[in-house]
Amino acid sequence: MHWPVGAEVRQKPISGGAMLYDASRAGNAEASWFDPKWWSARAPVRARPEGRGGVWFIDAEEQRLVLRHYRRGGWIGRFATDSYPWRGEAQTRSFLEWHLLYLMCRAGLPVPVPIAASYRRTGRFGYRADLLTEQIPGTQSLATLLGAGSMPLTHWIALGRCLRRFHDDGVFHADLNSHNVLLGEATAVWLVDFDRSRLRKPGLWCDDNLVRLHRSIRKITARLPPEHFSDADWDSLLRGYFASVVPAPAA
Repeated sequence: MHWPVGAEVRQKPISGGAMLYDASRAGNAEASWFDPKWWSARAPVRARPEGRGGVWFIDAEEQRLVLRHYRRGGWIGRFATDSYPWRGEAQTRSFLEWHLLYLMCRAGLPVPVPIAASYRRTGRFGYRADLLTEQIPGTQSLATLLGAGSMPLTHWIALGRCLRRFHDDGVFHADLNSHNVLLGEATAVWLVDFDRSRLRKPGLWCDDNLVRLHRSIRKITARLPPEHFSDADWDSLLRGYFASVVPAPAA
């Protein structure tokens, strides 16, 4: 696939692989930026408490960043925690996600700003990967908010409208769940973690995306009081989603 990029996108070799970065945001980017120990000697670093691990929040003086080391889930993660089969540089998980984030940022979609990505070969047939993005300040995941209590219907409507923007632009989120939806002040919504995501022509997968999110929400709220999530909440999300449809012009 050809990715249209600007002159600020640079690539350079590192030991065992290569790194991709935005020179307008990180002109001095080095391979050490993908090492949480390197950061911990220079800035406060904290690990993400949820998920599979491998995510660190870095509060540097000039930037607040998120460093993610790609880890495998499911049964295969028991045998190869962070090694992926090599299919060429352009097909590495980190480079694919970085490019997708870059395109979505240019399109004005609410996603993390990509800073740098890297891969390192692990023998002849494998590689490991990392991604560095900007933090989105003042946000909490939908999962966290659902655990704390109910949300205003306006937030659900805003979430539906946000999802419709992504779907209309053909963004298929491969793991749309309540941990990967962030909400901020007022009705601000962002989506994060686009590993394995891609651009597709809108179709039935849009409905599948919504079903996946609904299943995630139900799983989190199954043992919580009913006011944490109700049918009215989901109806509000769908109302926001379908209200974002632009009606066809009259014949």
